[in-house]
Amino acid sequence: QVQLVESGGGLVQAGGSLRLSCAASGGTSSNYAMAWFRQAPGKEREFVARISRSLGITDYHYSVKGRFTISRDNAKNTMYLQMNSLKPEDTAVYYCAADTSRLSDYRAAKGYDYWGQGTQVTVSS
Repeated sequence: QVQLVESGGGLVQAGGSLRLSCAASGGTSSNYAMAWFRQAPGKEREFVARISRSLGITDYHYSVKGRFTISRDNAKNTMYLQMNSLKPEDTAVYYCAADTSRLSDYRAAKGYDYWGQGTQVTVSS
């Protein structure tokens, strides 16, 4: 059983930065890939970024590529999302997820069994 807890959300002006953290417990985080998703009001949960188990291979949604950076510290069982040049359209609840099943379609939220509670990110214009 994996437990995930996000932190670091808040209110920021457009062009600003935030750093989200996701602390994992109940397992060894280096055993699974991890990802960030987000969900805006009235919209489906969408893929943001993913990082592999141990090599740190990353993948991003095209809308955040070049602005967001996903990273992880396996010694601390923690994953991060550095968000720069934030835009109002980045406003959403951000969730971290653990891929314990080695998903082939890791961009689909439905495949993940473990989720954090979410942290709100609001970007004002």
